[in-house]
Amino acid sequence: MIEIIQNFHPILQALAAGIFTWGLTAVGAAFVFAAKEFNQKVFDSLLGFAGGVMIAASFWSLLAPAIEMAHHSGQVPWIPAASGFLLGTIFLRMADKVLPHLHLGFPVQEAEGIKTSWRRSILLVLAITLHNIPEGLAVGVAIGAAAAGIPEATGAAAMALAVGIGIQNIPEGFAVSVSLRREKLSRFKSFWYGQLSAIVEPIAAVAGVIAVLWMRPLLPYALGFAAGAMIFVVIEEVIPESQRNGHTDLATAGAILGFLAMMILDVAFG
Repeated sequence: MIEIIQNFHPILQALAAGIFTWGLTAVGAAFVFAAKEFNQKVFDSLLGFAGGVMIAASFWSLLAPAIEMAHHSGQVPWIPAASGFLLGTIFLRMADKVLPHLHLGFPVQEAEGIKTSWRRSILLVLAITLHNIPEGLAVGVAIGAAAAGIPEATGAAAMALAVGIGIQNIPEGFAVSVSLRREKLSRFKSFWYGQLSAIVEPIAAVAGVIAVLWMRPLLPYALGFAAGAMIFVVIEEVIPESQRNGHTDLATAGAILGFLAMMILDVAFG
């Protein structure tokens, strides 16, 4: 299957990978039709798992290849990765300050971004949408690196990254749809808006691969940028949300399992 996808143009590969991760968000959101009641412990464990996947992906799939690329091109190995990483965090911080959104489980008074009269449900969806931008970008950049013929990046590793992000999108989709259901939305609307939060992933993936193909010398910086954006999301939003209700041990166990799952995927396919 991976070999078939790799025969496509890199932009089509990125689009397919982005649609795949979006689709798994929809799978997670669809659990709202089956869930009769909300289990906070399961919810927090799944959030922790998502955070663990994102942390592992940031290093194994993004930062490590960026450092290797810089080293082999004669640059100071840590400068491109560190510079891109810092820019990624700054970009997400600016988006965090501007885009109106509300973290899952937080009261509406703690909404962030520009003040607005938008409903709580819309703010919840926008929060997850903000999560998904760096995820899609990371997939696109990884595919672009493989397409550019960089020895440290392979198509299999890029697909492993897409699979890992897709897997963690299942609990993420479930999280937002269940949260919307608790806001008294119908099951269908909860599902619809839950899956819609990931529509930015194929868009960001295509943008990432185009940027890499057009600006190949900046590839290590782009990989670091995507890693920084994802780590910002994990520290700023995912981890605090997973531990807000006192289920620290479960959330931590979920994060460890998520990290291991993504590490195994990357090493096995990379």
